[in-house]
Amino acid sequence: MLKRLDWYIIKKYIGTYILSIILIISISVIFDFTEKIDNFMENSAPVKAIIFDYYMNFIPFFTNMFTPLFSFISVIFFTSKLANNSEIIAMLAGGMSFNRLLRPYFISATLIGIFSFLLMGFVIPPANKVRLDFEDKYIRKFKSEIARNIQMEVEPGIIVYFERYEERTQTGYHFSLEKFEGKKLVSRMTANTIKMDSLNHWKVKNYLIRDFNGMYETINKGESLDTIINMDPEDFFITAQQAAQMTNPQLRRYIKKQEKRGLGNIQAFQDEYYKRFSMPLASLILTLIGVSLASRKIRGGMGVNIGIGLALSALFILFSTLSSTFAINGSMNPLLAVWLPNILFLITGLFLYTKAPK
Repeated sequence: MLKRLDWYIIKKYIGTYILSIILIISISVIFDFTEKIDNFMENSAPVKAIIFDYYMNFIPFFTNMFTPLFSFISVIFFTSKLANNSEIIAMLAGGMSFNRLLRPYFISATLIGIFSFLLMGFVIPPANKVRLDFEDKYIRKFKSEIARNIQMEVEPGIIVYFERYEERTQTGYHFSLEKFEGKKLVSRMTANTIKMDSLNHWKVKNYLIRDFNGMYETINKGESLDTIINMDPEDFFITAQQAAQMTNPQLRRYIKKQEKRGLGNIQAFQDEYYKRFSMPLASLILTLIGVSLASRKIRGGMGVNIGIGLALSALFILFSTLSSTFAINGSMNPLLAVWLPNILFLITGLFLYTKAPK
């Protein structure tokens, strides 16, 4: 059962968090609008699209981005205030254990973590798609209509290669398709061009098919051939930015699909997927650090704790950025890289917990 004191702490925590998020998002929107107003005017962006397609989807994205840090700063701020007013001393002197004091903090952090998880996994991805489409149209063009040097396994033992594929004409150039039985090449088709007729239906132009049977080889060539190949051109244009546009189930299916196909450069997608589980838990870890750090009444008051909290926040951002960079570059296992900041800060939190007033 939650006591009146629990509700008091929960309201303080969540209230401070909501207020700080509103302030930082308001400042972010103002600065972003000031920076991009020239792009809006030059590209004649409609006011309705600016508000609803861009900023209404900008807000949840940045809200989630700032959630772990501002939940941490919120804990530091109001817990330092409680300690400075001797309220923490009164709670502990009244017989409340430090572990019992942590309960409303962890309830609040869990609620914020669930909110963050649902935002990251299901709300933000479709919002990101609308926002990024707006940016591509009215701010800066970053989507490509040409893909180069595509190689993937479309089915077990079937490898396709394009030197170039053009989305506008749905045509690939210098195409090859190789069939393997185990590690043995049994057939190879090459063509000057290949054009999509409908999904999985392709028309090959100027083709040459070579079938291998031991020491013997059969050659078949022609001007045109209709064939079925299990590949979707959308897969040729997948970029790291699109990881943030997929919901959790979509992202999980995409990663498994590309791993089976042997397609490289999926580290950014793995990094995004693992972050959606690690970031909500970061709120709990940072809450433990914040309470353990700010519950002691110290000389210098609340300002010292806030300064330490900001320094720890900067370190958390630094570790998270570095680990993501290592994961995307393939220098570190993505799962380990994403969870490493949480592991390091959990150790820090447990150490501060042992030093907290009991």
